[in-house]
Amino acid sequence: MELEFYGAAGEVTGSCHIVRVADHQVLLDCGLIQGGRRDENRNRDDFPFEPSSIDAVILSHAHLDHSGRLPLLVRGGFNGPIYAQNATRDLVRVLLLDAADIAERDTEKENRRRERKGLEAVEPLYTRDDALAAWKLIRGLPYRQDQQVVAGLLAQFHDAGHILGSAAVVLQLRQGGDDRKLVFSGDLGQYGAPILNDPEDIGPADIVLMESTYGGRVHRSREDTIAEIGEIISDAHHEHGNILIPAFAIGRSQEVLYTLGKNYDDWSLGDWHVFLDSPMAIDASHIYWDYPHLYDKEATKLRQKINEMPKLANLHLTSTPAESQVINRLTNGAIVIAGSGMCNGGRILHHLKHNIWRKQCQIVIVGYQAKGSLGRRLVEGAQHIRIHGETLRVAAQIHTVGGLSAHGDENDLARWYGNLTNSPPVYLVHGEPRAAQALKKKLGTDCRADVNIAEPGMKVDLLA
Repeated sequence: MELEFYGAAGEVTGSCHIVRVADHQVLLDCGLIQGGRRDENRNRDDFPFEPSSIDAVILSHAHLDHSGRLPLLVRGGFNGPIYAQNATRDLVRVLLLDAADIAERDTEKENRRRERKGLEAVEPLYTRDDALAAWKLIRGLPYRQDQQVVAGLLAQFHDAGHILGSAAVVLQLRQGGDDRKLVFSGDLGQYGAPILNDPEDIGPADIVLMESTYGGRVHRSREDTIAEIGEIISDAHHEHGNILIPAFAIGRSQEVLYTLGKNYDDWSLGDWHVFLDSPMAIDASHIYWDYPHLYDKEATKLRQKINEMPKLANLHLTSTPAESQVINRLTNGAIVIAGSGMCNGGRILHHLKHNIWRKQCQIVIVGYQAKGSLGRRLVEGAQHIRIHGETLRVAAQIHTVGGLSAHGDENDLARWYGNLTNSPPVYLVHGEPRAAQALKKKLGTDCRADVNIAEPGMKVDLLA
């Protein structure tokens, strides 16, 4: 009985770990590596295991850094079941198809460039057919329902409060006469965040595999965050500029819209045009609408009262490229929510290209920015950036609004761990080294936990 770490050990993206019980191997997540070009090129590397040797996959949630290499796993020979929460199954289809579309478009452009230089053509990371082949293997489950994954491994999903369908995974392992309870946190949300329920309490455990994204960080309070966003909108109005919000299509975009709707009158949003400029975010918002039983009490009441979440009379859903291009004619009065959330691709790049050199423009960063990403460079104060081969001066005002993060901060993580009633040993993943070290110290001091920081290739004997 063994746990081995692969991706998101010593870094944030690329979540991937193996649990072995008896003669079976089960993968926990199979995520894309995200960040700079060098990091993303690692997605083309072979897996450090034989895909056909994996009996099943258990998926914590839909985000690509947890699900995005599933098509490569299937293309490599895996053909077993993939278990996920019901809403996660629906969202993964949207995400994988979008990732495939981007890969195919980018490869087509690259091959035109390579042809002009007499270079050999390259293949996309994966295609729509690859994405659909992987998605068809996913079996959706509700929260808190037992699922026999393989002999000796029983799985159950519990709400992690991160995005719709996100789960902390509880594994009941049995080998011979020995039993172990392994808990994988997945990504944990903030307590008290809107729309979704708080992360669930799990009870006791024998060992915990836990994310550490925001170790050493404490988010601004919800009240201060709302006040900050209101000030940004007011300043942009007085300065006659636009507001750009790079946002992940799943989770963050819906929360931003929810926040704008709740504060529509207080922020005088009737003076603005709000654009959700992301086909994927539009599709994901429809899926969010289909799962009202997963909302928290406040969101449930809002839906029952006005039958939408919540109303934005001036919201424009721009699905087509032509509709998106029209936005770039606006020099003021536009709030644009667009992907990608780390500014590494997608429509946000076009909006940045048309606005980032304007001092009247406000750019609001509302999510985690991986090392090497364009969003990270903006947060760190880059004075010039390159988009589509053009160097641009950064004159816009950059705001980092941490209070909207879908990830719990250090206190949220310690609270979740503290609700594991027996203080089990914990292995930290999904965090940069500094964050993991900070959370190790926090859990050791506050919870008297035995904390280890996972490294790629590290193995843990679960019977020791």
